[in-house]
Amino acid sequence: MRDVAVVSFAQSPHVRREQNRNEVEILMPVVREARERSGIAHDEIDFVCSGSTDYLAGQSFAFVAGLDGIGAWPPVSESHVEMDGAWALYEAWVKIQMGYADTALVYGFGKSSPGDLPEVMALQLDPYVLTPLWPDAVSMAALQARKCLDEGVLTEADMAAVAARDRRHAESNPFAQVKGSADPEALLAEPTLVSPLRKHDCAPISDGAAAVILAADDVARRVCERPAWISGIHHIVEPQDPGLRDLTRSRSTEIAADKAGVGAGTVDVAEIHGPFTHQEILIEKALGLGPDTTVNPSGGALAANPMMTAGLIRIGEAARRIQDGSAGRTVAHATSGPCLQQNLVCVMEGR
Repeated sequence: MRDVAVVSFAQSPHVRREQNRNEVEILMPVVREARERSGIAHDEIDFVCSGSTDYLAGQSFAFVAGLDGIGAWPPVSESHVEMDGAWALYEAWVKIQMGYADTALVYGFGKSSPGDLPEVMALQLDPYVLTPLWPDAVSMAALQARKCLDEGVLTEADMAAVAARDRRHAESNPFAQVKGSADPEALLAEPTLVSPLRKHDCAPISDGAAAVILAADDVARRVCERPAWISGIHHIVEPQDPGLRDLTRSRSTEIAADKAGVGAGTVDVAEIHGPFTHQEILIEKALGLGPDTTVNPSGGALAANPMMTAGLIRIGEAARRIQDGSAGRTVAHATSGPCLQQNLVCVMEGR
């Protein structure tokens, strides 16, 4: 296995509605910043991989427009995944492992504000049974939360505590959309949005972009003083139909965490992609995190949740803690699909 590391990470400020810029205009300064931080020239990037979804833009091959932010010359080896950028990073990591590249630029972008996000998210469901009912993502998550509450897996107080923690952590994150101190008891006094979920239990709708640069072996050591070495990465998908899964646990995260080697050492920081408070709790349990692990120091997806980007941001935020010396070993998690259907776990170390 080749040594591959995150050597650079950049992201845009995440906002509820980006009125003055399109997706490419949001992406371009982020890619430029990631390149400048890496010290790797444009023509030294061997592979480019992006994560986005055409459904947000409402047109076929919308991801091609993102290449305008990369530059047309010199020609690049490029790929795209109709997934969160975390899965684009996985493809780039595989490409480097196979020896086809030494460096890779990975990016994700999503502008959810122009359309009806709940309606768009329903398109990922079973097209014959569930999609015709048009259940929105919040309602699907509410069914999962109710199942967890009824079986005693967690409590509403636990969920409010997660929201308060992430908002508190987000106060130090200049890119966060939702931040500030919050009293869990006050949060519980709020009315439900979709029972049992309240507004604070749900990630905000966000516009934004992020980029990561990977480098292998001596290239990483040359351009980065303290690379965030990827010591393990794995992802697992579960059945599409929520009725075929145990919604009170994330079995795919448990398997991915085991394959990635989460339990092989102490985890200083974990960045969890939980679009809902109860899902953060389920993922934290699935990863087997101890009390000494700092969870979501960036505020996580509850602070900002740009579609097709929030998972990649978790990897970038976890890598940043290694690069600045505040952590020696971190775990990043990304999710996709309804009710934690598909999960990716990435372990990084500084050495």
